[in-house]
Amino acid sequence: VQLVESGGGSVQAGGSLRLSCVAFGRPSSFFGINMGWFRQASGKEREFVAVINWSGSNTYYGDSVKGRFTISRDNAKKTVYLQMNSLKPEDTAVYYCAGDRQSSSSWSERARIDYWGQGTQVTVSS
Repeated sequence: VQLVESGGGSVQAGGSLRLSCVAFGRPSSFFGINMGWFRQASGKEREFVAVINWSGSNTYYGDSVKGRFTISRDNAKKTVYLQMNSLKPEDTAVYYCAGDRQSSSSWSERARIDYWGQGTQVTVSS
């Protein structure tokens, strides 16, 4: 499974961006994969942002983005989205799309993830 992100860019604090991640590969290889987002700011460790399970019935968020970010998916389009509202300068990072079959409730910074996108830069200015 190949993951390709888009939608990054520069925005002022308080603004919004929506990231998209499309999965390429055989439909059977995408089936059952939980999808999520991580981010990594310059000089900092990877941070878990959000995950959504295959059916879309469960979502989990990192504490720093709860109430501001929303993850969703469209399996017919093999796409996962991250709607980011009320952006802050501390949200500045490279955002990575991720996919794995492990339980969505177990995702964290230490999770071993099978599939990664190439990353997309999000810059929030004050």
